[in-house]
Amino acid sequence: MLYVVVVVVVVVLILMLAAIRIVQEYERGVVFRLGRYVGVRGPGFILLIPFIERMVKIDLRVITMDVPSQEAITRDNVTVKVNAVVYFRVVEASEAVLKVLDYIRATSLLAQTTLRNVLGQSDLDELLSQREKLNLKLQQIIDEGTNPWGIKVTTVEIKDVELPDSMKRAMAAQAEAERDRRAKIVHADGEFQASERLTKAAEVLSSQPSALQLRYLQTIGQIATERTTVVLFPLPIDLIKPFLAKVRSEESQK
Repeated sequence: MLYVVVVVVVVVLILMLAAIRIVQEYERGVVFRLGRYVGVRGPGFILLIPFIERMVKIDLRVITMDVPSQEAITRDNVTVKVNAVVYFRVVEASEAVLKVLDYIRATSLLAQTTLRNVLGQSDLDELLSQREKLNLKLQQIIDEGTNPWGIKVTTVEIKDVELPDSMKRAMAAQAEAERDRRAKIVHADGEFQASERLTKAAEVLSSQPSALQLRYLQTIGQIATERTTVVLFPLPIDLIKPFLAKVRSEESQK
């Protein structure tokens, strides 16, 4: 009799263990009864019919997946290697189980092929300067492909772009030439502005001869304050013109 009771207790425990399931808040349970889909349950305490019903748990949290480095040729025939990261989550647990065998692997392969295709349709300058536009394009294409599987792709980010060494040297030379061009433009613009200022100053000084004389004396004073042994003192022609005129008049009288 005791043996029978023990057997019954063991059987009951086995049935209870087979029937009781706990589904976490971030999970959902896809239930099958004799192989047929009967619904999604959870979260919380779940009771299954032992040996008749089976449950597959699906995580609803955001999954971060690295896309391996992909080598592609851009539209302007430049070979690049690009890797990315994809953020996605399951929004329909039943479709993630019924429509695809392994939704994580399927999403990874789709992201790899999409990345290569988008790179092949883009120029190198677009890849380097308009990365946000490419990220949005990748997200839309991948999301359309995974939508039948009950998966929502929220973000796609291109992490790194690896260029050939020859292209790096060419881009460095181009950047250096661009900086040199800008420096020459700034220098020429400064010379142009200085010439305009000098022209205006010459107009002011020519309208006031006394101002020109004062400026001349000021310049001489600045030279004299420096520690020099020789000071060149240019003599304006206007100062000696009266004397020259007087000498000429005297000669003409003789």
